[in-house]
Amino acid sequence: MNTLPSVCAWVCASLLAGAGLAQAAPLSPFEARYEARYEGRLAGNATMRLVDGGTARGQGTRWRMDLDIEGDRGLVGLVRLNIDQSTVFEAHEDVYVPLSQSSVRKALLFGRTTVGTYDWAARTARWTGDIDRERRAPVPLRDGDLSGLLINLAIMRDAAPGRALHYRFVDGGRARQHEYAVAAETENIAVGDMHYEALRVSRTNGGNDETIVWVADGVPTPVRILQRENGSDAIDLRLIEYQGAP
Repeated sequence: MNTLPSVCAWVCASLLAGAGLAQAAPLSPFEARYEARYEGRLAGNATMRLVDGGTARGQGTRWRMDLDIEGDRGLVGLVRLNIDQSTVFEAHEDVYVPLSQSSVRKALLFGRTTVGTYDWAARTARWTGDIDRERRAPVPLRDGDLSGLLINLAIMRDAAPGRALHYRFVDGGRARQHEYAVAAETENIAVGDMHYEALRVSRTNGGNDETIVWVADGVPTPVRILQRENGSDAIDLRLIEYQGAP
């Protein structure tokens, strides 16, 4: 059955009409390398990619976004922790529609794999694999729902000085509202020898778990992504280099 593309096209058309959004710059493939830190110490490296999957059967373009984190130093390196995340989605102008999501965590003594499917015809998302029983139940979908990786991409699209951003996170068998505040002015972010004038985008409803993303004009990927737990830095990704499609 070829119902998915037509449903995605309807969802995107209704979102664009209802929100009155201006058309964003078209997506472009990129690959970015990050220095990965854990609790303030260098722990490894990470790679974020946006891969063009070609024109979908509907009216949009299919893409895949990946984030691979490899721990090779310190405690993280001792357990050989690797985290691979991926989301396949369709882009209809400036609306991103997730289709599938996967997460693989590997370490010396354990491994976990989960796979999620966003069924827009049934308006539900479901996860299988190494996931708690209560998170295997179908999650009702709403127009505009995003995976975790797509929220990063949406922040790149939407960030403007002083703006409030609102997203519904549907990932890993659960749905939550994510609220972000964009700083009024840029700040200087240094990573090694590189410096960026970047806007700080901070999640405002995460409780003791904070997420902060810095975005710079003309850079297609966040220049830094910081997750903090109970007031202390946890995972910290800092951009080293990036390139577009050849």
